[in-house]
Amino acid sequence: MTTRRRFLGALAAGVLAVPSGTRAQQVGKVPHIGWLGGPSRESAQPFVQPFLQGLKELGWVEGQNIVIEWRFGGGQAERLPALAAELVRLNVDLIVVPSTPTAVAARNATKTIPLVSVGGHDPVALGFAASLARPGGNLTGLTASLGPEIEGKRLELLKGTLPSISRVAALWNPATPGNASALKEAEVAARGLGVDLQPLEARGVGDFDGAFATILARRAGALLVVADVMFVTHRLRLATLAAKNRLPAMYPQKEFTRDGGLMSYGANNTDNFRRAAIYVDRILKGAKPADLPIERPTKFELVINAKTAKALGITIPPEMLRRADEVIQ
Repeated sequence: MTTRRRFLGALAAGVLAVPSGTRAQQVGKVPHIGWLGGPSRESAQPFVQPFLQGLKELGWVEGQNIVIEWRFGGGQAERLPALAAELVRLNVDLIVVPSTPTAVAARNATKTIPLVSVGGHDPVALGFAASLARPGGNLTGLTASLGPEIEGKRLELLKGTLPSISRVAALWNPATPGNASALKEAEVAARGLGVDLQPLEARGVGDFDGAFATILARRAGALLVVADVMFVTHRLRLATLAAKNRLPAMYPQKEFTRDGGLMSYGANNTDNFRRAAIYVDRILKGAKPADLPIERPTKFELVINAKTAKALGITIPPEMLRRADEVIQ
């Protein structure tokens, strides 16, 4: 009897000692996490697959020892708050937020459920974290933000590929927080490069045709696509319009280039989404998001589509081909 009492006492003490952040580790509880995405699971596949692979490498397999509640807004940003609220009601252990709009919706829905960011703008500038080193709130993970100056770097690479261009259209989405500062950096870089930068707004795919018509009317020689999740979602449409109008373009991610865009420069998203799984694993094992430093991307890629260049009648300078991390033939 004494032995049994000791055993039960030790068991009770162990249960009481479990930190509040380790709900997913409690006996018999399968972790439930949420994913709050943009348009659809299909369009998110280039990002979902490395995330699931990262989880698998850490011992988490969907449908076996972890449940993922997938929620997608169907390309309608106004649906995100309701979907975020739904995940909160489900009392998931954490929510993965792959973009600025999804992070905003989830942060407005909860200040307690951990949020793992994978992309989006600087969380400090957006007020989601006190600092990258010590976030202090319920959001951590990775930021896709390389600083607004990255748009200037993209413009510089575009100019290096097409030295004769003097007029460049900049397609941007003013509805996304952080994009205005990115556009300003591109304008500063344009002045230094002797380029006339012409901003054009696009808040949704319905604005694309009108934007391209304006680009042609203004006789822009090339296009800079400012990083935005909406553009990532409709990357194939953008690449198709650029090809149709014989317009060379610089994009923020290699996914655009693989869908027919001329060139891209940005963070390696495959690596970012795989690394996001590490944050999920640590939080499920009891770590607090407030104490987990937010990472900036460490791997960057210049990708050039040689097939698209040939179709546009463009000869890529040898120096740019040498600098490229990948050349699509």
